[in-house]
Amino acid sequence: MTDVTINSEPTAGDSATSSCCGSCGTGAAAAPQAEAANRAVFEVTGMTCGHCVSSVTAELKKIAGVTEVAVDLATGKVTVDSTAPLNDTDVAAAIDEAGYDLTARLEG
Repeated sequence: MTDVTINSEPTAGDSATSSCCGSCGTGAAAAPQAEAANRAVFEVTGMTCGHCVSSVTAELKKIAGVTEVAVDLATGKVTVDSTAPLNDTDVAAAIDEAGYDLTARLEG
């Protein structure tokens, strides 16, 4: 068996403010991600709480190529980043499956 020592002290060249990958939930914030190749913003009605946000997010993330979903509950705006252009029919079906209504595509 090999002994492993983990040094938590910074070494030469390390910076106390260096960027962390963010996956552990500790340390410095990860660097901002590059903007997705495709971004679309939709207006969704009927959302009133955090559960609504979770439902819409989960259904949209099932669409192939979707990389990120951000829901603004106050405005009803849903921003979807994806690797390819989104099909409005797929987005409407996902939002409908979550129990809400796609009102309009605002951007993208």
